[in-house]
Amino acid sequence: MNGPSTATCKQEPGAIVPVVDFQRCEGKGDCLRVCPENVFEIRRIDDADFQSLGFMHKAKLYFHGMQVAYTPNADACRACGLCVKACPEHAITLARPQ
Repeated sequence: MNGPSTATCKQEPGAIVPVVDFQRCEGKGDCLRVCPENVFEIRRIDDADFQSLGFMHKAKLYFHGMQVAYTPNADACRACGLCVKACPEHAITLARPQ
């Protein structure tokens, strides 16, 4: 697995979670490849998430195959930050869960 061991991660699982900005994400999967906790999946954007975007962002997503990163295992995140560094679109931030 690429990335740090869990001993070098900064937080207990779920204390900090990755947040994906669908206005920026192009579903390239760099986050998926670097995450040592298997937090991410790349899949077709949900209809509700797609409808909340403006015209230009919808067009961009259509051009990029309607694929974005989702975080089905966000509660496993240990805040190593590798996904933030790996994302070429700067679409990922780390935040405390809401």
